[in-house]
Amino acid sequence: MTADALSRRATLLAGAALVSGCASGSGGSESPPTGASSAAVLARTADIPVGGGRVFEDEKVVVTQPVAGRFKAFSAICTHQGCTVNKVADGTIDCPCHGSKYRITDGSVAAGPAPRRLPDERINVSDGTITLA
Repeated sequence: MTADALSRRATLLAGAALVSGCASGSGGSESPPTGASSAAVLARTADIPVGGGRVFEDEKVVVTQPVAGRFKAFSAICTHQGCTVNKVADGTIDCPCHGSKYRITDGSVAAGPAPRRLPDERINVSDGTITLA
C-alpha cells in the first residue's frame, strides 16, 4: 500500500472508532429516555400577545400569536446576513441590522433586503405553556 492509501485508511478507521464510541454512549450528550420530556418552557401562552410575538434570543427562535390561540414559531436568524431579529411589532418580526421585516403569520418577507422567509421552528403548545419540539 502507498503512504497515501495508508493515511486514508487510518483516517477512515479513526472516524469509525469515533462514531462507534459516540453510539455506545461515550462522550457527547445523552438523549432522554423515550417518553421523557426534557424541553424547557419557553413561555406561557399568556406571555405572547395576540397580533404580536416574542424573540427568544438564547434559543434563536421567535414565537408569534397572529390570532388568538394560534401560535407560530420561526428561526430568529435573519435570512439576509444572519443577524438575530430583535423585536416583534406592528405585525412584523424585525431585524435591527439592515431593516428586514417578516410577517408574524408565516415568516414571509414583508420588507427586504432579506431574500427569503424565516424558516419554521417546531413548538408544542400544551396546558398554557410553549416549549420547543
